[in-house]
Amino acid sequence: MKKIFVALALLGAALPAVASPESDFLAMRDAFRAGDFNRLNSYAPRLKGHVLEPYALYLVIGARLKDTEVEEIRAFAARYPDSYLADRLRADWLKAQAKNQRWDALLDEYPHLLNADPELACYALQARLTQGDNGALSDARKLWLSSAVDLPDSCEPPFAALVQAEMLYAKDVWARLRMALEAGNLTTARNVARYLPPSQDFSARHLDQAAENPGAFLDKLPVDLNSRGGREITLFALYRVARSQTQQALGYWSKLQAHFSTEDQEYLWGQLAHQAARRLEPDALALYAKAGSFPLGSEQLAWKVRAALREQNWNEVLAAIAMMNEADQALSPWRYWKARALKATGKVAAANALLAPLSKEFHYYGQLAAEEMGAALGNPSEAYKPSEEEIRRAERFPPVQRALLLYDLNMRFEATREWNWGTKSMDDRQLLAAAEVAKRNNLLDRAIYTAEKTVQLHDFSLRFPAPHRDVMQEHAARVGLDEAWVYGLIRQESRFIQQAKSTVGASGLMQLMPATARWVAKKLGMRDFRQSLVNQLNTNVALGTYYLKYVLDELDGQPVLATAAYNAGPKRAQRWRDGKPLEGAIYAESIPFSETRGYVQKVMSNAVYYANRFKQRVHSLKEKMGIVPAAGQKGACNGGDERSPTCD
Repeated sequence: MKKIFVALALLGAALPAVASPESDFLAMRDAFRAGDFNRLNSYAPRLKGHVLEPYALYLVIGARLKDTEVEEIRAFAARYPDSYLADRLRADWLKAQAKNQRWDALLDEYPHLLNADPELACYALQARLTQGDNGALSDARKLWLSSAVDLPDSCEPPFAALVQAEMLYAKDVWARLRMALEAGNLTTARNVARYLPPSQDFSARHLDQAAENPGAFLDKLPVDLNSRGGREITLFALYRVARSQTQQALGYWSKLQAHFSTEDQEYLWGQLAHQAARRLEPDALALYAKAGSFPLGSEQLAWKVRAALREQNWNEVLAAIAMMNEADQALSPWRYWKARALKATGKVAAANALLAPLSKEFHYYGQLAAEEMGAALGNPSEAYKPSEEEIRRAERFPPVQRALLLYDLNMRFEATREWNWGTKSMDDRQLLAAAEVAKRNNLLDRAIYTAEKTVQLHDFSLRFPAPHRDVMQEHAARVGLDEAWVYGLIRQESRFIQQAKSTVGASGLMQLMPATARWVAKKLGMRDFRQSLVNQLNTNVALGTYYLKYVLDELDGQPVLATAAYNAGPKRAQRWRDGKPLEGAIYAESIPFSETRGYVQKVMSNAVYYANRFKQRVHSLKEKMGIVPAAGQKGACNGGDERSPTCD
């Protein structure tokens, strides 16, 4: 353990005068990034004993990683086991050993790594191969067959060893190539094709043509359908067309089907069915039937269930779920819908056996399950409140101290990782104390995250905080919106981070896109509006609630539709309706965008929890989601950008 302190104590005789340890640390970080290691080392002793000491030492060790012995890495991990930096430093050190081909050192330390790292996993395979571990070849083959994306360069030597040992078969290459094409990963497909035997050609040029314009490719059909490569690229082009035009793909397929084996035909029918189901087309189930006995993947089966739900075909729901693997069947969506299907087909006892344990889980499907059981929906009546002493202990916990300081330094990424790592082994009491600390420091996103992890003891005021109620109530009342729904939406949009900004540019508590904000500001007559105002609390909530009310009115006053529209745009929300009325939960389940599907479910679930917290008259979740009217009824929204409010 001494080495870890010697590293700090021996550095920097002449220390520059700086204002605080925090500014010392920021200067250290800048020096590290600039490669100025003398300057880096001169600051380090000032951080000894400070809450950011592990970060200072991480930079010091990182600057000389290739010359660092394992004892120092282990000493760091032993001293700071509650910081994510311990595992991160170990991963950095292991990569340095791999680059120097110190395979024995890597194998000794790699088992202690906690977080999965694909690059290191392949370095470990390399190390095992140098030691004659033939089991590494089997593990390399499993890795090959499990990935539809590009793997790190460190995986190339194990794969080359597979080829040399004649353990990477042509069928393995075609299997991964097909997976990559299904996922649309063309670069991966080209790289995988390099492993094909010379006798089995695959044209990257033809693949590019099929990807760029699959219809034109199928019209010209420049490939030889007698070759495996030609057939695979043609199949790729067919389901590429089906992503936007199922009927066009079927037209091409009717002319080409005879050139393919029964197995390939069933494979393609499964692909066409999947795309038709995602496009919410009524013939999806009929297409699935043509897939015959070909094993469907997890996503294909999930969409078969959704297609059956939209058709109210409960027997098909049961059949599709029965085809899933055990892990997928155990997921909450499929437990719930299996129970609903069993109930609809008269198997009430079997349905209740599934619903009873699910109803005890605090999430969307758990709420729906409880309602199916006839339980009165509500938040736990007895909330556990940590004592002030428990809260003080949480405040003194080093990871919490480090995270709070990192948030103050505007290092949100590092702060969040520090917080999450530090809370991962806490029990319920510790979690609720830490959540209370987060709440008191206005880190409501961490309060929610931490409070949601409890198993036996719960405090729903921490899971569902309600800041700024005066502002929320004023603006919700002004436009006639349900306050609980507004809170449910904000909790999902921003976790109450006022300065939140998404990767696509949405800003503030209600995550308004710039075009939407400008449009609403014009509607409200804000003459001096500028984009910088969107992060201000009153402005953001005024604009967001107006827009939410707008889409609600445009979409028949149906909150599920309006919630979908708020996330993905009014046109899409309209397009996802059916030719007949749909139960709100079925509409939500069959939203094609996974992000929007989860968003709608969580917002509606949140709204019920908030209604309970506010002691409002609580509708059941199923009742709150209501019935989505058939397409073509009043409230249709025409024209304009998908995400912009142009239905005026």
